Amino acid sequence: MEVIMSARSTQTTTPLVLKAPTGDSSQRGNNADVRATVESVISDIRDRGDAAVREYSEKFDNYAADSYLLTDEKLQEVLERVPQQVIDDILYVQSQVRLMAQKQLESLTDFEIETLPGVHLGQKNVPVQAAGAYIPGGKYPLLASAHMTIVTAKVAGVERVAACTPLIKGEMPDATIAAMHLAGADEIYLLGGIQAVAALAVGTETIKPVNLIAGPGNAFVAEAKRQLFGEVGIDLFAGPTEVLIVADGDADPFITAVDLLSQAEHGPDSPAVLITTSEQLGREVLAHVDSILPDMPTRDFAEPAWRDWGAVYVVDTLDTAFSLADEFAYEHVQILTKNPRDALDKMHNYGALFLGEGTCVSYGDKVIGTNHVLPTRGAARYTGGLWVGKYLRTITYQEVTNTESSAFFGELCGRASRVERFEGHARSGDVRVAKYRKTGIPWSDKTYAS
Repeated sequence: MEVIMSARSTQTTTPLVLKAPTGDSSQRGNNADVRATVESVISDIRDRGDAAVREYSEKFDNYAADSYLLTDEKLQEVLERVPQQVIDDILYVQSQVRLMAQKQLESLTDFEIETLPGVHLGQKNVPVQAAGAYIPGGKYPLLASAHMTIVTAKVAGVERVAACTPLIKGEMPDATIAAMHLAGADEIYLLGGIQAVAALAVGTETIKPVNLIAGPGNAFVAEAKRQLFGEVGIDLFAGPTEVLIVADGDADPFITAVDLLSQAEHGPDSPAVLITTSEQLGREVLAHVDSILPDMPTRDFAEPAWRDWGAVYVVDTLDTAFSLADEFAYEHVQILTKNPRDALDKMHNYGALFLGEGTCVSYGDKVIGTNHVLPTRGAARYTGGLWVGKYLRTITYQEVTNTESSAFFGELCGRASRVERFEGHARSGDVRVAKYRKTGIPWSDKTYAS
């Protein structure tokens, strides 16, 4: 990524680059083959429904079935295979996610006000009726996504949550299914990829469509959500996981290195960036990364991610570091400084902040209770992540019961509408003036009729 200093920057010199990304940023997320494949699959599922879903599931996931809905009997078999400690951990983490979502819900209030006699204006927060939750499988199960998508939807009051997850290398993802069930999913489908997203969005003979789809996924899943947006709501446009650490000279270089690589293991195109005021810290972090990487079990993802997208920048001051971090507008921003809460006042663009050495991005990903479905690719400049409000529609209503108030607005509406040359709108106001004030209909006069 090219480093562009903003107008807010106090940096007087170009940042010292200890490691620059070598990947071609113009190619990230710019895959014409992915777009074409997704478009073709969605079109086919629209036309052929379940038959197409079965074909693509067999083609992409090597799994064909008459029905992808997990029956109660199968679900019980799965739950019996999951160790009790795993169940207990899932329940605890979901309690944390539920608490956060409930507090978010409490911050949203319905209200009604009377602005003039008999003029009532109100707002209600109404949940969508049906939501789809996509829980990734692939190489690694991501059962935490069940907590984030399903629990949050249920706290919002969503009546029906249909959740999809694929088999993992042909095997039932027991822990993921347990998490989906315990989170409150009403339907669980053993289905992944484009075919899962398309089936949830457009519906088939056996899968009813939903109103909104949430959850992370690979490039094909993200592209399917993008193409279907509008026909169905989505949580946000997602890309590869991102992490950025702002650190001063007090930071622990080993912890910093470990935390960078913890996110790099998400995928080979996951950026991991350090911005620091200490050149010594930057060089020590690079050395630790080099020593840790060879033995990482997830080196196949973490190594290319660090090689192609990892970066270390040294700047003059923490204000400059915060400003530069804002330019990146990354998904996860971790603050390893003497006074980490300074970032709450000085930073603006991030999906989520992780403050201080005692906090790491992995806590947010897995256990602490805040949502891990967050904006990437600079989207943090205009949106936050998944939260209970995403499953709600904030709608308004109005009622005028006082005739004098209605006549007042009728006159105002007539004048305002005629300035915009909307005669029909004006007449809706006129007839109420005429009825409630008994003054006649203004446009019945020839002057108006002409």
